Amino acid sequence: MPYENIMFELNEGVALVTFNRPKVLNALNEKTLSEVAEVIECARNDLNMRVLVFTGAGEKAFVAGADIAEFPKMNPLQALLFAEKGQAVFAALERLPIPVIACVNGFALGGGCEFAMSCDFIYASDKAKFGQPEINLGIVPGFGGTQRLSRLVGRAKAKELCMTGEMIDAREAKELGLVAKIFPADQLLEETMKVAKLLANRSRVALRAIKQLVDCGADVDLASGCMLEREAFSVCFASQDAKEGIAAFLEKRKAKFNGTFSN
Repeated sequence: MPYENIMFELNEGVALVTFNRPKVLNALNEKTLSEVAEVIECARNDLNMRVLVFTGAGEKAFVAGADIAEFPKMNPLQALLFAEKGQAVFAALERLPIPVIACVNGFALGGGCEFAMSCDFIYASDKAKFGQPEINLGIVPGFGGTQRLSRLVGRAKAKELCMTGEMIDAREAKELGLVAKIFPADQLLEETMKVAKLLANRSRVALRAIKQLVDCGADVDLASGCMLEREAFSVCFASQDAKEGIAAFLEKRKAKFNGTFSN
């Protein structure tokens, strides 16, 4: 698949997508969003893509934000459409039935931070920086930053970060619950891919259920969330993966999951 602003490679079930606009710190423009949307659609339909990993080209940035060079020509309607497009792409990313990992190797600011938060979890370089600096432009986040950030780090901290435009390092981001793990910069991609390959060999059915349960359960009360969990637990027993996993455990061998339901 030829792309202009991203690089794509698929290996052993893991699709690695690299934002490839290093001269502008991998800033998101309309074309880049469209290309990411194409990848998401492919991931939804291609059973060979079991895990999706996003990272940035170069050593400086994951994604340093939206492409501000495009802003001066935007009127309010165009700005609305741009925000709608970004939010739609990020929402589609969240809804993917496979694990999505943000491998943040540098600046993840504005749209970059918003993109990373739309992934299932974030692994960060010890040199990574996070923030929502839109306030410095006299605007607010437009790709879901105020909403996802508050859900991840709490309302007060989200307000502080969005109101001050302050950047935080990977260590503080991890303390806040924004980042799952931190690795030395020269080990980040290798360590991320280790986990991605591990997930690629897990049960596709169970991974999809876990993702849906955590995301949907966060918006309901505990009793309702537990009801969703027990229903998903029972549905998993209809999958060939569950039969294979249980049999492999009892037979003391490694399971080979194929992600299918039984007839």
